[in-house]
Amino acid sequence: MNKLLVTALAVSLAAAAHAAPESYSIDPSHTYANWSLTHLGFSIQHGRFNTTSGKITLDMAAKSGSADISIDTASIDSGWAKRDDHLRSADFFNVAKFPKMLFKSSKFQFSGDKLTSVDGELTLLGVTKPVKLNVTHFNCAPHPMMKKAWCGAAASTSIKRSDFGLTAYVPNVGDEVSIELQVEAGKD
Repeated sequence: MNKLLVTALAVSLAAAAHAAPESYSIDPSHTYANWSLTHLGFSIQHGRFNTTSGKITLDMAAKSGSADISIDTASIDSGWAKRDDHLRSADFFNVAKFPKMLFKSSKFQFSGDKLTSVDGELTLLGVTKPVKLNVTHFNCAPHPMMKKAWCGAAASTSIKRSDFGLTAYVPNVGDEVSIELQVEAGKD
């Protein structure tokens, strides 16, 4: 009997150690990208994109993951409608031709159980460049209201918008854009 119990326990531990990756869907009501850049050297302007969707896969046992995130460029929100219309135009995001900004990654870096960075590729205006997100907050736990597994993270990076062909008014309107991403996702 003890041999059977030990064998069952060994099989259970082996299965747990090789747990399958888990898929999570982005919660659009708690996920958004904030951005900031300089304006004529006078101020730092801030805004965000209000509509984000996508999938994240996590394999905590293997300390790996992937992300496929889509940001609706027409959802840009700088707090002033006239500026937002200009940002949606061909001068900037050209949302009629490029309605989505995409981030894809299959390289998650962990330190123990803590996600520390995500290396991926950002596609903006049809140009794809490597981007590293530095993760400053990461937590997975049961969601108290949704009653299922939930993960959240805060990450940041900076890009040169001219690298993606977004060159209007550089350098007067800053070329360097700081990006902060807040993400929540629920297990599928």
